[in-house]
Amino acid sequence: MFKDLDPILHSQLRLAVMSLLISVKEAEFIFLKEKTGATAGNLSVQIQKLKEAGYIDVKKQFKDNYPQTTCAVTAKGVDAFETYVKALQSYIQK
Repeated sequence: MFKDLDPILHSQLRLAVMSLLISVKEAEFIFLKEKTGATAGNLSVQIQKLKEAGYIDVKKQFKDNYPQTTCAVTAKGVDAFETYVKALQSYIQK
């Protein structure tokens, strides 16, 4: 039987953000925006969904009088990502 895929991670942009954060652990909003090619508005919405799910932590601060948003993957996010990848692999192997 096929395993259920996490609907939070099954979105292309959210999966891209998580993939980036898994590899770098923490990244600024601008980095994620450049790497994903997403608009600022769409990326903000998807980051909020990942935060609400507990998959990432978001820290907002000011750096040289400019707002700075930093995202970091949580232990729950790492577990969810690994589970998602294993579920996808089970689809391929069947």
